[in-house]
Amino acid sequence: MPQHQNKFSLFWQELKRRRVIHVITVYASAAFVIIELAGNLTEPLNLPNSLSTIVIIIMAVGFLPAIILSWIFDFTSGTLKRTRPKEELQDKEKALVPNAWKVSTIVSFVVIVGLMVFNIVTRGDVLKPGMVHSLAVLPFDNFTGDDQLDYVAAGLHTSLIGDMGRLGALRVIGKTSSSIYQNSNKSASDIARELNVEALVEPAVLCYGDSICLQIWVIATYPEERQLFVEEYKVEKSQVLNLYSKITKQIADEIMIEISPEEEQFLVKSRTVDREAFDDYLKSCQFWDDFSLESFDKARDYINSAIEKDPDWAPLYLGLANYWMWLVQWGHETPSVALPEASKNLNKALKLDPDLPDAHHLIGWIAFVSEWDWEKAEREFLKALSINPNDAQSRIYYAHLLCVLQRQDEAAPQARLALEMDPKNTMIQILYSTAQLFINWCEADRTQIEKLLADDPHNYGANVVLNNISYYCEDYETVFTTEKILLQTIQGGQFNQDTWKEVETIFKDKDFHEAYEKLVPIYENLYTPDILPMELAIAYMKANQYDKVMDMIEKGFEIGDQSMPYITTAYDFEPLYDNPRFLSILDKMKLPLPHSN
Repeated sequence: MPQHQNKFSLFWQELKRRRVIHVITVYASAAFVIIELAGNLTEPLNLPNSLSTIVIIIMAVGFLPAIILSWIFDFTSGTLKRTRPKEELQDKEKALVPNAWKVSTIVSFVVIVGLMVFNIVTRGDVLKPGMVHSLAVLPFDNFTGDDQLDYVAAGLHTSLIGDMGRLGALRVIGKTSSSIYQNSNKSASDIARELNVEALVEPAVLCYGDSICLQIWVIATYPEERQLFVEEYKVEKSQVLNLYSKITKQIADEIMIEISPEEEQFLVKSRTVDREAFDDYLKSCQFWDDFSLESFDKARDYINSAIEKDPDWAPLYLGLANYWMWLVQWGHETPSVALPEASKNLNKALKLDPDLPDAHHLIGWIAFVSEWDWEKAEREFLKALSINPNDAQSRIYYAHLLCVLQRQDEAAPQARLALEMDPKNTMIQILYSTAQLFINWCEADRTQIEKLLADDPHNYGANVVLNNISYYCEDYETVFTTEKILLQTIQGGQFNQDTWKEVETIFKDKDFHEAYEKLVPIYENLYTPDILPMELAIAYMKANQYDKVMDMIEKGFEIGDQSMPYITTAYDFEPLYDNPRFLSILDKMKLPLPHSN
């Protein structure tokens, strides 16, 4: 041990003799000052946000050569010459450090300590690049004085989130999650904490007529709550799309987010819209959340009115495509009628605007659930996400597609990102939990479902997911608990308590499958083979009526049931995996069998 200490001591003495310690101190001080200057001058001189990173890399790269050179050469002697080895020195020779280097070393040390203290004490509240990488755009306040213009505030909110979502370096919370804070009394810090973001955009519409007046507040909540800027805007209604781009660019500059060349190109692109067409479009948006046929038809009528006034605005045709697909989704129309109409309008939308992310999402979704063209679906989902990386809907359905293709390892991060982007969205939570079932089976994360059911025990979608998980894992008690809730929701006042008591008695005395046979006639009265045959297939499966299951799966294939892609994931059809009829369907759909659970 003493020998080791002597060697270390000798090495330390040699470092001091060769002036390496002095060079390290001076170099570190100079590097610290240069890095601080780069960080402080980036914003006022409008320099690239990456400048600080580049300077740090240069300083780091130069550090090791500086040490090596200081060991080899004597910089303190006034002339550049090689440092003589200690063995060549005479006993009377002593290496003296010039006073200038001693002073430089002391000053450098003081500068380093001073800058560190200054940053800690006085600079903690200064926004720097990278401090804000996520934000939420809160709902627009309607300060026009006209409550009938609330639909305008809602439409502006959707559009601004869509534009800001195109910034790949920024995580932008989805509309559904941010909308729950409409008229909220919570502080900015509390909202940011719940949404896991560092900043909030608080917008308001001040006037709406021939012109639109907006006010935008940006508040940073990290490391403490403070206003970054507030700005008022007034533009002609036809220029509102360009205003979104201006606001997005200004916010990105204020929070020092790097904008890619592609994003910059989008933000400087001039986009105009007919004033009355824009108003009709905003009016149509208020009817999508009510899933009745009457509401869908009202949305369609406003969109058609807008098309008459501005036939070259791409989002209008996307709206019509959504109309037709919603009809299929909610059982108001058959795929054979709706799909051609949806495709026609999507093609028109993309011809007018090839970079419309929602159009690519819808094409991908149709390719996934209706056309069963897996390559096309993946290509379109990835295209949508390349344009708008914050599109939670495209991301969660892409995760489902990957699960259907048995690529669960790739699906897991996509599902997680979708939830982070729209954490309060009930549909995203349900789809995330479903993906968890596909990925982890009985080890699925049930956190989101448990939260939903704690707040709303009769939430239909959450009970469907819990029912599926429970059936997979043979938790038949929970299957019947959720099954009763689902039937009560579907049947309403027609739900038969006597039948249910009979089912429960059979379940207790015999087994699950025999008890479930009593429920099959109920589902046969609710659904016909020509409408949602996969619902009947699930009922037959739980009753172990395999031939009838296959009849319904084949019918689902024939009519293009949108649940068909999930036949090896969402439903426990494993007993059919060696059935020639089942394998024939998989072959036609080009679906792989799952790996062992």
